[in-house]
Amino acid sequence: AWRVLEQRHYDVQLLGGLILHDGRLAEMATGEGKTLVSTLPCYLNALTGKASFVITVNDYLARRDMEKMGQVHRFLGLTVGLIQSDMNEEQRKKAYACDVVYVTNSELGFDYLRDHLALSPAQTVLPQSGSGKSGEFDGFCVVDEADSVLIDEARTPLIISKQVPAPASKYKAANTLAGALKPKV
Repeated sequence: AWRVLEQRHYDVQLLGGLILHDGRLAEMATGEGKTLVSTLPCYLNALTGKASFVITVNDYLARRDMEKMGQVHRFLGLTVGLIQSDMNEEQRKKAYACDVVYVTNSELGFDYLRDHLALSPAQTVLPQSGSGKSGEFDGFCVVDEADSVLIDEARTPLIISKQVPAPASKYKAANTLAGALKPKV
């Protein structure tokens, strides 16, 4: 961070990074360098080869943090991705494939829902877990403004809908099949 941004991690920020890496909550006031602290556990966990997400509350913060802190990650040899609301499926796939991904809570939630509506694994955008099971995440997340994301934003449900063509021939075939069934056979 010093070589790239001329910002150094102070002792309290190093402790914050250790706490976040341990999966615990670190409360920091405005101006104490939360954004810089997040680089520590994200970098460390990205070294494992699994995705490392930084989740924020809006597109502006995700872009700002990626542009600034992404410089540190790139300097250290990692790839950095950004998910924004106006991106298409291919752009999202490419961004999620990066070592460190900056994303908003709502975009991540909608991508999760869209992946579960997908008809094939090729239509999904989120990284697969090491086990290859869809919907499982075995990476690392730092949630910026956790109170807002996990409490305030969680009160608003994410609703997704999709129109699927319903060909009449399938209903006719299903009705024929159902009519051909015999009890206990």
